[in-house]
Amino acid sequence: MSKKTFSAGNILLPKKDVDMTKWSVVACDQYTSEPEYWSEVSSLVGNAPSTLHLTFPEIYLEDGDSDERIKSINANMEKYLDEGIFAPSVSKYIYVERTQRNGKIRRGLMGVVDLEEYDYNKGSQSKIRATEGTVLERIPPRVKIRKNARLELPHIMLLIDDAEKRVIEPLEAKKNSFDIAYDFTLMQNSGSVKGYLVDESEEKRIDAELARLADETVFKEKYGVTDKGVLQLAVGDGNHSLATAKECWRLVKETLSPEEYDTHPARYALCELVNLHDASLEFEAIHRVVFDIDADKMRYALSEYYELSDKAEQKFIMVTEKGREEIGIANPSSNLTVGSLQKFIDDYIKENGGRVDYIHGEDVVYRLGAEKGNAGFILPVISKDSFFPTVICDGALPRKTFSMGDAWDKRFYLESRIIKK
Repeated sequence: MSKKTFSAGNILLPKKDVDMTKWSVVACDQYTSEPEYWSEVSSLVGNAPSTLHLTFPEIYLEDGDSDERIKSINANMEKYLDEGIFAPSVSKYIYVERTQRNGKIRRGLMGVVDLEEYDYNKGSQSKIRATEGTVLERIPPRVKIRKNARLELPHIMLLIDDAEKRVIEPLEAKKNSFDIAYDFTLMQNSGSVKGYLVDESEEKRIDAELARLADETVFKEKYGVTDKGVLQLAVGDGNHSLATAKECWRLVKETLSPEEYDTHPARYALCELVNLHDASLEFEAIHRVVFDIDADKMRYALSEYYELSDKAEQKFIMVTEKGREEIGIANPSSNLTVGSLQKFIDDYIKENGGRVDYIHGEDVVYRLGAEKGNAGFILPVISKDSFFPTVICDGALPRKTFSMGDAWDKRFYLESRIIKK
């Protein structure tokens, strides 16, 4: 295995006779409040070979049968490997075209990341970083699931800041010369997916372009920084899964010889690489509603906390029972409006009480914010141009800063990889 941040990996796919629609199941952290969705998936899959039998939907984490589920998952992994469900592994990048429910196509690249280049901790200067704060309490239950597993199945999405579209997008013009890895419709009206095995010449081109993104001189010139470590890849989705992989690698590497350390499969994690500037990738703002407070008092506290101006660049809408007001912060504490507002809300609740909830739809914020004892805050969508600079300069973004697409457009489990010898 070469010591690149992101490289082609030994990827396992099911043999051609496996029903791929039944095989591929949405990421485990989706539909966590909709048991009927997972019940429908279970009925659809039945006993057919499926990633449903190899993963742990998070809706079931609190059911009290975790140990039994994990044993079953591990047994199914061994069974699938022993029974020849998988075709021989492919040591290539897979170019992925995911047609979403709305018809837009998201382009990605499957490969592996070197976990030695990833650090999810606050203040990290590693080449791979979390974009939102990591909730440490979420990691141990996931480590329990992964630590004895023979296989990994990823729903992790990593982002590159490639406005010139030099890494992934050129593959579209070459794809008809590639062998097809898979091509099928996803279950539950979630679109379709097609994968292509990238040839050697394109692999070399990709590696060169990724190396350019990691070049320190190019990085400093691009972002106008001199005292920050190179950020090559940012975690867009699945950060807690990647953090779990990192923690499991920490446990494994303590037992290895220097030779094993360089080549052990647990050192790497399978991910999909997506360009931040892909047209299908749409950021949506996550708004705030604060409950059980005096809205007038909170509005006054905001004017004491920040210098407010209608000419300020950082603006948001505050909704109370008295109506709506656009507010601008002239002396923000963060590079993003959401960061400046979140800091105020956190400090206010700590001092005065209340609770905050995170809301996706503006209409819900307007309705709840207008109720007595509440205050709603409508935030702007984070711009793609500010995304990497903010992570570089401010570190991980405030929690619940943005959302990338709807549940049915999230990554589905499909590719896998052996991580335990």
